[in-house]
Amino acid sequence: MQTHETHNTHNREQQRRVLWATSISYVVVILDTSIVNVALERIGASLAGGVSGLQWVVNAYTLTFASLLLSGGTLGDRLGARHVYMAGLAVFTAASLLCGAAPSLVFLTLGRVLQGIGAALLVPASMALINGACANARERAAAFGVWAGMGGVAMAAGPLLGGILIGLAGWRSIFLLNVPVCLAGIVMAARVAPQPRGGLPRRLDLAGQTAAVAALALLNAAIIEAPAHGWHAPLVAGGLVLAFVAGIAFVALEKHHAQPMLPLGFFREPVFSAAVLVSMISAFTFYGLLFALSLYLQQERGYAPLRAGLAFLPLTVMVPLGSLLSRRAVAWLGPRALVALACVLAAAGYLGAAVCGTTARYGVLALPLPAIGFAASLSMPAATAALMATVDQGRAGIAAGVLNAARQTGAALGVAVAGAMIAGRASVGAGMRLNLLIATVLSAGAAWVWWRAWSHDTAYIAQAAHARDAKKARAAKPHA
Repeated sequence: MQTHETHNTHNREQQRRVLWATSISYVVVILDTSIVNVALERIGASLAGGVSGLQWVVNAYTLTFASLLLSGGTLGDRLGARHVYMAGLAVFTAASLLCGAAPSLVFLTLGRVLQGIGAALLVPASMALINGACANARERAAAFGVWAGMGGVAMAAGPLLGGILIGLAGWRSIFLLNVPVCLAGIVMAARVAPQPRGGLPRRLDLAGQTAAVAALALLNAAIIEAPAHGWHAPLVAGGLVLAFVAGIAFVALEKHHAQPMLPLGFFREPVFSAAVLVSMISAFTFYGLLFALSLYLQQERGYAPLRAGLAFLPLTVMVPLGSLLSRRAVAWLGPRALVALACVLAAAGYLGAAVCGTTARYGVLALPLPAIGFAASLSMPAATAALMATVDQGRAGIAAGVLNAARQTGAALGVAVAGAMIAGRASVGAGMRLNLLIATVLSAGAAWVWWRAWSHDTAYIAQAAHARDAKKARAAKPHA
């Protein structure tokens, strides 16, 4: 009995160590997707960067993160989650130092690329560490809830914290803040016991990875540079053609690779495809709004960073609330109705912001913002759970990686398109209004796609869930 009690105490202590270490890393990863937005105006003034340069500051991080996320998970399987996690934190620390000391926009963008590499290593590894430290599904769900909740808090706090730091110590402080936090994470991770690697590790899909990076980078580059050079310019048109060719090559490589980084068979299930699309559109519209609204508030309305951070609160404070309420809402409405309603609510919020217009006083403009933030966070847990129900447990990790990669890709494209709308218009406000109308149409379209997908796949999900329950019952029977 004493031995059993000691073993349980050791397991709980291990879980606490893993949860503290991984939560710290996830906070800085999510923080750097939102905190930078309130610094854009100051960065542009300090380093002489236009709208396209500021887009690269944001997208260099999210693009790299999205492109390498699946390969980062494979490396964790091959080399051990703890080692890859600590390496990711070390890269993120060095990259944050480079960002904080960057003498030019080029060096800042390079630092953001390195931050994306670090994030792509540590996020899948942190999920693997949590998964390995928790003995049963209930403990695992609780741990992932805390982990994701910390990310929601970081998202909500990012603009306000950024505004405070910039006001006190300048824009470089938002990157230098990461350094002591990441170092603390490395120290905590060093105290975590290494976890055994089970089964044969997946091989790295280097050809597919190269094609994915090329396709995403070229597409974003073309969209970002189009307002300055024109859509018919050789640089832009050539970039779009090469992005298309790289995308086709990626699909062909994944189709014939024995262990592809993106298993295309997943997309045969309508709900899986719809969940990926909804996640991508949600990130596209939300992060596009963050970018556009930050520039609008500071460049057109003259808000200081702190005031801009406070102005974001009606939008961002709803993110953790939506995540908190999503589980109960799914039990009440079911995932089909909940996600569809959340997409409709988002569309109404974007349309309301567009109708209010950029000439309205802030109190009027802010009225639709809570609906947008609440809808974005309310739909994600339900869409994720529905997606995971369509795949076998043994492939849950890569399925989650696909979903996360889709969200980061959507975020990068959202910033690229929002910047293109702003750069191509007479004012930031006019570009933001057009971007809000695009977000309205996309969110409404996402609701329709999601609803239609379930009419084709409800029977499959019920059958898959029944099969898994039966398998668990058979596995538990001999122990009864």
